[in-house]
Amino acid sequence: MKRVIEHRKLLGVDKTVSLKELKTIYRNTMKDSHPDKFVNDEAGKLEAEEKSKSVIEAYHFLVSINQETQEKYKEEYTETIAKSNIHDFYFEKQILKIQHLNGNMYEYIGVPRNTYVKMVNAESPSRFARRHIYGSFIYRKSGEAMED
Repeated sequence: MKRVIEHRKLLGVDKTVSLKELKTIYRNTMKDSHPDKFVNDEAGKLEAEEKSKSVIEAYHFLVSINQETQEKYKEEYTETIAKSNIHDFYFEKQILKIQHLNGNMYEYIGVPRNTYVKMVNAESPSRFARRHIYGSFIYRKSGEAMED
């Protein structure tokens, strides 16, 4: 959750921001902190590069968890969590990554460590996730398995 809050704070948005508003804010922020504005100021240019990287990361992250993005892929997500069991999962810094047998991978943000431990010890991690993970945490699609 800390990551979500930091990204929203960096761009000055709240959880109700639309994709269109987010894009406008992102573009305006990038104009203000673009490294090309600092032609003869090396220190300023380096600082602008770092800020630009942070802004880009924040923008892409917030787009991925935005309600409009969630709605766009809701059918695929619903089918995955209902019909595809878990292939593998791992936990790092309150982010639970779940790889499904159909190849889709999702990140669940703000998952407490004790919830992860319960999932590890569950007889069926897929059933545990359906009851305690899906619908309880902010999520985003984080990739698909590569096909040969």
